[in-house]
Amino acid sequence: MTSETRRGKAPGRLAQPATAAIGASILLTIAIGLMGPSVLVPALSGPAWQPPYSLHLDPGPHLVVGLAAAAIVLGALGSLGLLLALTRASPSGLLATGPPGAEPPSGAGQWLPDPRLLVRLGCLAAALLAFLPPSGSGDHLNYAAYGRMVTLGVNPYTHGAVDLPTDPIARAVEAPWQEEPSVYGPVATAVQALASWIGGDSLRLTIFVLALVNAAAFIATGLLIDRFTEHDPARRLRAALLWTANPLLLYQLVAGMHIDTLAIACMVAALLARGRPAGSGLLLGAGVAVKINSGLVALGPAWELRRRPARLALMAGTALAVVVVGYVIVGPEALGPMTRTSKSISLASFWKLVQGRLQSIIGEGSAYRGEIQIGSLLVLALVAWSLFRLMSRLHASGSPHPLASPGSAGLSAPVVAVVIVIAYLFATPYILPWYDGLAFGVLALVGASALDGLLLTHLLILSLAYLPARVLDHVMPQDLDWLRTVVRSQIAPWALMVLTAALVWWAWRAAGRVRKPRASTAPPP
Repeated sequence: MTSETRRGKAPGRLAQPATAAIGASILLTIAIGLMGPSVLVPALSGPAWQPPYSLHLDPGPHLVVGLAAAAIVLGALGSLGLLLALTRASPSGLLATGPPGAEPPSGAGQWLPDPRLLVRLGCLAAALLAFLPPSGSGDHLNYAAYGRMVTLGVNPYTHGAVDLPTDPIARAVEAPWQEEPSVYGPVATAVQALASWIGGDSLRLTIFVLALVNAAAFIATGLLIDRFTEHDPARRLRAALLWTANPLLLYQLVAGMHIDTLAIACMVAALLARGRPAGSGLLLGAGVAVKINSGLVALGPAWELRRRPARLALMAGTALAVVVVGYVIVGPEALGPMTRTSKSISLASFWKLVQGRLQSIIGEGSAYRGEIQIGSLLVLALVAWSLFRLMSRLHASGSPHPLASPGSAGLSAPVVAVVIVIAYLFATPYILPWYDGLAFGVLALVGASALDGLLLTHLLILSLAYLPARVLDHVMPQDLDWLRTVVRSQIAPWALMVLTAALVWWAWRAAGRVRKPRASTAPPP
């Protein structure tokens, strides 16, 4: 057996079980919502005939948590396995796609799933999940309450759900968020208000409208990415694995129904529309007006247009106008909650370990938030510098590497955006699983690298750490408390710290291997 034959068979052997794992993960995510209210699925009030629908099987905590853990692990292993199979197959041209079990054409290599099939599968799953109750967290209850406040004439940026104790929508908000005002932008608040206006006193219908918007944003993003990569079967398959058919994103963004999905849709569309500065600026501004963290993506187009000041001014001016108009409408009070949450530290962040160590050494009289903010900026700078060093060397060498931005005067906007977003996600003190969605959306627009596996591992760790992402002291069994006290508070922070170090090590090692272009020995003309 030749080495090429061995390489050809290896992807096929890996691809089929990996594809099956992805399918099983998606089915488990659907099953969690279909079973109805549980420790992962908050109950929704309203007429039973209104969507979203479920079987109301009243599943036990152990069963639901076990199903969720299986969905997360299978989804991560399946995605990593298929990406590895694709990496082994595509460099040698051994890429043959088709339905499971189909024999590849003669000389075409071993089987890999058809990217068009994966895109359809992901879109179908997202549409189906919109008709099931959201799972994983209770954030969607907050969205409904903020929209309800707008329709009742209450400012969601200065009031919390606790200020509407008898309202059927606001009283569904879970601890510890009842007193928290909205931290989302004016576009997000407008969508929430529209859903509340349609849903009225029915929490079910309000959530369903929000779920439809969320699923539509996820599907639209997937279709945009698919169209952008359709010229290359390998890139198209990889893009489907990173976004549309990514089981972890379906679990977090779609089943979890997080507003981040709408912001990501705006940012991906803005990157693809940057040939039209005004249109790209409009989309960038809309994304920032959904969730301000998504504005990191805007640094990519800004860098790309740095030598074209007129186009840069048009794009930036349009984006700024959208954001300013939005915040003028909702009022300056909307800025206050964002500044407070920017200093928070999540339990799964490795900065929680740093905070605990500082308190044990220096004293517990301070939370050391200022020092941690400075430290996180230093880590962000280190990660970004390491990645930019690698990207710049690849570009300068004229390397055919997918991240080298060939044919451009410098690093492309998606590459710069990927570096900034990933550096932020790996360094920020406050991180939750669905925050990674922004990086996946942008990463699908650039070439393959070890960043694919590193980011998937990052999302895997966070997904297991926040299982579930709800505060359920009154309903969570005592024998499952280790998920919070051990996995979330101890294992995840150390794992994320090691992963961040691995990212920096990989970037420096890969940059060191890039060959510098040889100087020409030919005499000048």
